[in-house]
Amino acid sequence: MCRNIRTLFNFDPPATEEEIHDAALQFVRKLSGTTKPSKRNEEAFERAVNSIAASARELLDSLETSQSPRNREEEAAKARARTASRFA
Repeated sequence: MCRNIRTLFNFDPPATEEEIHDAALQFVRKLSGTTKPSKRNEEAFERAVNSIAASARELLDSLETSQSPRNREEEAAKARARTASRFA
């Protein structure tokens, strides 16, 4: 999985449309092998991003869990600590 795609499920507050779009964009970039499509492929690229974002929103809305939502700040602090120990 692409390192820039983050888990979006079970957070308080829930994932925003921008976060879902950004994850979809990263996914399409990974699949296509390009960060910026040519003019010829721009429309197909955007259509794929929008389609994946819609599918991701549908998935996130339909998932269920018995665990309490995770706190974004706590998870970010854990990630920073992992990064610090990895690169220290």
